[in-house]
Amino acid sequence: MLPVNFKSASTAIGLAVCALVSTNSFAQSGENLTPEKKGLEIAEKVKARDLGWGDSQTTLKMVLRNAAGQESTRKIRTKTLEVQNDGDKGLNIFDHPRDVKGTAFLSFSHPVGADDQWLYLPALKRVKRIASRNKSGPFMGSEFAYEDLASFEVEKYTYKFLREEPCAAGTCFVIEQYPVDKYSGYTRLVNWIDKEEYRSWKTEFYDRRNSLLKTLTVGDFRQYLDKYWRATDMNMVNHQTKKTTDLVWDEYQFKTGLTDADFNKNTLKRAK
Repeated sequence: MLPVNFKSASTAIGLAVCALVSTNSFAQSGENLTPEKKGLEIAEKVKARDLGWGDSQTTLKMVLRNAAGQESTRKIRTKTLEVQNDGDKGLNIFDHPRDVKGTAFLSFSHPVGADDQWLYLPALKRVKRIASRNKSGPFMGSEFAYEDLASFEVEKYTYKFLREEPCAAGTCFVIEQYPVDKYSGYTRLVNWIDKEEYRSWKTEFYDRRNSLLKTLTVGDFRQYLDKYWRATDMNMVNHQTKKTTDLVWDEYQFKTGLTDADFNKNTLKRAK
């Protein structure tokens, strides 16, 4: 769900024309839709609002906090490439602290089928492929799973509209998302998406026993290129372990000239 990319709720199924439909006209058309079709329509508009940004680069601070409140901080550089008719590509390079410096994570998201993910571990001097069965595991000791790090692709879920209710952005649609991947660590996600800009403000993750596992809260959205919204703060709380992970993002740079050549598993060891 999150990109490390870490973009919560952000493929080609989302028709660009959807972004031109007003909230009022959506409400009128939505009256005749089933909850499943209405949920899908909302998801398509989320994706449609986030098409065309090309590539981006930013840095972030990751704060890991255990149940006793002890903290450790990591600094990461991220690069992301939008791919036509496929999911995004993401490269994340750890710069701090020393014990993880040089670790690099490469992710190729796909609308259909398993994502491709690789992790370079400098201590072992080797690239490790993340198997589909292991993508529900924690990423680098954080409360984000590997499957959370892929870009949002509409086809990865089926949907159900639940309700509208007040939220931090005014009024939010509340929809359920059911992962298509049989190896997903989740039975369902509940997502709060604001009606005005179709941004995801909160997501609840339910484990394979359908118990609440984690809650992701997103805030301080900023707009880039007069169109694209990115959050500055993300907080993931694991309700079962009492651990948390905070992500604090720096300014994004868009259209920096990244290409496919910058996202190659054969160059992970030399990622800079």
